[in-house]
Amino acid sequence: MPIVPFVPPQPVATGDKHGFDYVTVDAVRRRVYAAHGGNDALLIVDADSGKVLGQVKVGPMAGVSVDPESGHVYTGDGDGKAVSEVDPVTMKEVHRVDVAGPVDAIVYDPSNHRIYADEDDGTHLFVIDARTFKQVASVVLPGHKPEFLVTDPSTHEVYQNIASDNEIVVIDPKTLTVGRTIPTPDLTNNHPLQFDEANRQLLVGGENNVLSVYTTYGKRVSSTALPGRVDQCNLDQQRQVLACASDGSIALYSVQQNAAPKMLAQQPVNARMHTLAIDPKTGRIWTVWGTAAGDFVQGFTYR
Repeated sequence: MPIVPFVPPQPVATGDKHGFDYVTVDAVRRRVYAAHGGNDALLIVDADSGKVLGQVKVGPMAGVSVDPESGHVYTGDGDGKAVSEVDPVTMKEVHRVDVAGPVDAIVYDPSNHRIYADEDDGTHLFVIDARTFKQVASVVLPGHKPEFLVTDPSTHEVYQNIASDNEIVVIDPKTLTVGRTIPTPDLTNNHPLQFDEANRQLLVGGENNVLSVYTTYGKRVSSTALPGRVDQCNLDQQRQVLACASDGSIALYSVQQNAAPKMLAQQPVNARMHTLAIDPKTGRIWTVWGTAAGDFVQGFTYR
């Protein structure tokens, strides 16, 4: 199953810095969003043509999540210690709320209108009410290095990777406290995390080149090899295909219940590429990277 470019690399205007963090796709409105650290901005790309539509300055950011109802985008400002709401149509920041630390990953749960934003290299998960754009809680986390986080659309529990302690903590949406902990002793420095809705299992990767599958109550189902320097993975819930950005390449896996993910293909992109997202509508994979020669976004497809 070869992975091939859908469009050539598209140049992205940048400042004195270079690089990106997390990527996401709004399949309905046909937009790709990326946290563009090189320009302290939210990058907006047309998901059908690959054309760069613009950037919205919000400060040095890492996480990005979309409100499926409004199409607005939630971002985190690392240096400014804030969470922002961006209207991608007007390309303006419309709301901002200060929090007590720099923000890394962000996820939005539309069922309760909550934005969850973890503290970069910190000990808290900030909870924002998207309707009032006010902070409603600050959940104390174990360890000191939260990484990626996801929500369960059925129970609305929040799963948060804790890289420093090689574990996943589960936040109760009612009490907004840590309800249980899932140790992942087979992993070192947990980074990517995805929730498989169809099979109700967690896909989690470590920097020791291992990709594991866990039940939501902590039983390890299986493990497989993962290329080095893994950061973001994204699961196509419809096609049951997982794409991971690692070692500057796209690693593509098929996902099944009670089985180890099976690698389907691997495609080098650029040594500085470490984040990606899949378009749920088309299955195309969008990647971003920044080098001294410039910053770029590119779409890929697989056959």
